[in-house]
Amino acid sequence: VVEAALRNLAVAVKDSGATVTIGDLPRVHADGVKLTQVLQNLLANAVRFRGDAPLEVAVACEAAPDGWTFSLRDNGIGIAPEHQRRVFALFQRLHPAGRYPGTGLGLALCKRIVEQHGGDIWVESAEGQGARFLFTLPRHIARVRLTPKERTCKDPS
Repeated sequence: VVEAALRNLAVAVKDSGATVTIGDLPRVHADGVKLTQVLQNLLANAVRFRGDAPLEVAVACEAAPDGWTFSLRDNGIGIAPEHQRRVFALFQRLHPAGRYPGTGLGLALCKRIVEQHGGDIWVESAEGQGARFLFTLPRHIARVRLTPKERTCKDPS
């Protein structure tokens, strides 16, 4: 699904000069279209809210006791702590409409999709220091078949 999201955003990623690193990710049994949408929205936000430095984005996964924790980290403009919960609300924008494009729907949609899969989504960030968006998929959704490349996300049990 990460590759599909990157294909959908190929022009924006290329135009931004972004470097996207994809870590070892598990295969999960979930709605691929919806998970692609989550990753596409997170990647699009990384491109949209980039800073002056060349954009670097890293997608990763870690095993958690009950499933998996996926993350997307960027070195963009970041989000002040007092706004981190608000960004997941419908139609919430932190910046004036003319400064950055968007409708305020993307992260609310991500939240809804992740919650429909039984997971949670949040952000760790500081203004001016990039952002790390994380979301979980529980074990009952994340039935995994690891390939040799995907060794870092081993089943914790």
